[in-house]
Amino acid sequence: MTCSSSTISRTRFICATLALLVLAPAPVRGDAPADGLAKARTALAKGDGIAAEAPLRAAIRNGAKPDSVRAELGEALLLQGDRRAAREVLYGGDFVPGSAAHGWHVRGRLELAERRLPEAGQAFDRALRLDGTDAALWIDIARLRFAGGEQAQAIEAADRAVKLSPKDPRALELRGLLVREQFGLYAALAWFEAGLRVAPDDPRLLGEYAATLGDMGQYKAMLVVCRKLAEIDPGNVRALYLQAVLAARAGQTTLARQILLKTGKALQDVPAAVLLNGVLEYRAGNTNLAVGHFDRLVRMQPDNLQARTLLVRALKRQGLDAEAVDAAGLWVSQPSARPYLLAVTAQAHAAIGRKQEAAAMLARSEELGEQDADPIFSAQPLGALALTYADAPNFAGNAVPYIRALIGDGDGQRAIAVADRLRMANPGAADAWLLSGDSRMAAGDELGALDMYGRAALIRFNLPTLLRIDHAMRALGRPTDANAMVARYLRQNPGNPQALKLLSFGRASVGDGIGAGRIEAVLRARGLRNPS
Repeated sequence: MTCSSSTISRTRFICATLALLVLAPAPVRGDAPADGLAKARTALAKGDGIAAEAPLRAAIRNGAKPDSVRAELGEALLLQGDRRAAREVLYGGDFVPGSAAHGWHVRGRLELAERRLPEAGQAFDRALRLDGTDAALWIDIARLRFAGGEQAQAIEAADRAVKLSPKDPRALELRGLLVREQFGLYAALAWFEAGLRVAPDDPRLLGEYAATLGDMGQYKAMLVVCRKLAEIDPGNVRALYLQAVLAARAGQTTLARQILLKTGKALQDVPAAVLLNGVLEYRAGNTNLAVGHFDRLVRMQPDNLQARTLLVRALKRQGLDAEAVDAAGLWVSQPSARPYLLAVTAQAHAAIGRKQEAAAMLARSEELGEQDADPIFSAQPLGALALTYADAPNFAGNAVPYIRALIGDGDGQRAIAVADRLRMANPGAADAWLLSGDSRMAAGDELGALDMYGRAALIRFNLPTLLRIDHAMRALGRPTDANAMVARYLRQNPGNPQALKLLSFGRASVGDGIGAGRIEAVLRARGLRNPS
């Protein structure tokens, strides 16, 4: 064929263009499209895992490599609560360099959600080496440390997060939660309020703010916040639970049950909600249902003395006296047994014909007043606990039962040695300092115990710490200092019933009958004392 030069040039141009179209990769092959990733990241920032998943799946269908969206897709699935699918994605390959820090961070979140703390720590460490300036990463590190009992280290991580991102609602929320544990309710309010100034419609901040106001006894303010939370997030279970608590405190049992019913199964494994359900059913006369709730709570938390006492009382009311005695178990034989538990158990003993045991137990209940905090003794044999402890002496799960057993066996010096080793291995854990103090109290070293308790209070000044400090101070003949410490706690946690009872007892012990009488009047007004 003969062709002119212009025809040949046009043909070559067309052929070359067709070849480029055939040989060039599709624009979505390899890396994920920028617009799809942008949409997904915007949705993830809002916490919307469903909206984030769609563009990421579309990108993969159109040829994007899974590694290019692995971190974002894993986070989207985790936000939806699908941990199994999230694990398959996050561990199904590698992360591209630009998202590696994020990917390891999300892996850590997954492990933390499943309580695999060592694995979470390893993942966070990898993320930290890649990017140590991510405030969200430091927030999760703080949560991990707190979950592992490292309260002091958790506080440091939360402080780092706030410094990196002073207006991050999650950082301010977490700092408020840790301050609440460390110093008390009043001190935490400022952090929640700071968060709400930045994000006034944030459901989590509103929930924590409302709960803190409720614990402080500011019920009207709590209700206002709860109503706002319900408007912003209709059906929010936290708002419903808090309103149910408020109705229960006001004696509106039917209303409280109706509100709690709206939460469905969302709170079925939350101990506080199980307790509230039991109390409400007991008040409504549904004793069999109350027994079910209290029994479940005791199985969830065997050391929860309040739950055990309520279970014994409910069984007694239902006429199951033998079961009530069994539920009381060895708790009534401990020196720290509460008078009310002794009295109810004594009635159950009498009902099944054990008159002598009933009389002795009733006599003990009448002799005992406000009881000091005592360590919980282990029911396992000391020898078996010693063997378990030897396998991993720095592991709290092995050391704590062993320390309790040593204290119960009267071997205070050995308990001190074991507790001090645990404390040195976990210096940021307030509970480790408390155990060192408990061991010293058992060995008769009240001053040493007070020092350990005081150091624990610097990390976490909660009610168990207060009770121990109060006990040690009174044992050292310092009742005035003990009363001052309780008053300091009440300034941060106003209206706390246990602290009010303790201060009433303390005022009476130093001859301040007027002060004790005023506190007793407050307790009676709140239904926490029988009318005189």
